[in-house]
Amino acid sequence: MTIRSFQVHQKMKLPAKLYKYEPFSTQSLENLKAQAIYFGSPLGFNNPYDCATNPVVLKPSAQEAESARQHYLSDKTTPQEAKLKFEQMPVNDLQEMLYRIGTEAISSNVERFGKERGVSCFSEINDDLLMWGHYGGKYKGFCLEFSTEHNPFSQAHQVKYVDRVPEASVIPFLTGSELELDNAAKDLYLIKSKSWYYEKEWRIVHKDVGTRYHYEPNALTGVYFGPEIPNEALEIIALILRGQNPHVKLFRGERSKSEFKVDFTEIGYLTHLEAKNRGLR
Repeated sequence: MTIRSFQVHQKMKLPAKLYKYEPFSTQSLENLKAQAIYFGSPLGFNNPYDCATNPVVLKPSAQEAESARQHYLSDKTTPQEAKLKFEQMPVNDLQEMLYRIGTEAISSNVERFGKERGVSCFSEINDDLLMWGHYGGKYKGFCLEFSTEHNPFSQAHQVKYVDRVPEASVIPFLTGSELELDNAAKDLYLIKSKSWYYEKEWRIVHKDVGTRYHYEPNALTGVYFGPEIPNEALEIIALILRGQNPHVKLFRGERSKSEFKVDFTEIGYLTHLEAKNRGLR
């Protein structure tokens, strides 16, 4: 593994549902109508300490250096001049060289991943007060519930929360395949400080940044409305869903009177004309 003590890209057990907090905005409504989620660059995250993209780079051990030496000597693409240099170089000098070029390789691959790959963020929970405040439009937005039985939600990776900046070996960045390099860079975008543990975050990575992915209608299973959402905003969302996702369950949030929490109650929705015809308006 690239990142010592952390097996990040190993597949964890997915929760049955993942949640995405949204403000009530033109963009969030367009995505809801298009049945799409957006994959943006992780370089655009608003917190500079969001990911462990600057790991503590470890100097390779003598054994690792010898392993790398054999890799380059057996690689048919290694120039003959370079092979001769690898054969003659003392192990101490080889360790220093691998550390130097490996540090540059880590930085280059992590930056390339951030520029080329798209990331979309989700949570295991739908009732966290900080999440509603930060991402749910200060309680005036909504939260989408997705089933992880459908793509791309079935491909989500769990974010790991740690106390310290992880240590990274240079060897996989120097001798790994293209896929291994991509996974190694991805690992670093899936590690965050324990300060963010409350988010219980999962991330989906797309091969292309700036992609709007259209999910299957059945992937969206519920919408939770913030306790401060205006009735007009709630109705707009309900009308969108009524026209294309009638199976989606709706839940109105209310501030608990006894605890610091949001309670949700399932609600039905009738259009203005339906309610009027039934004598309810």
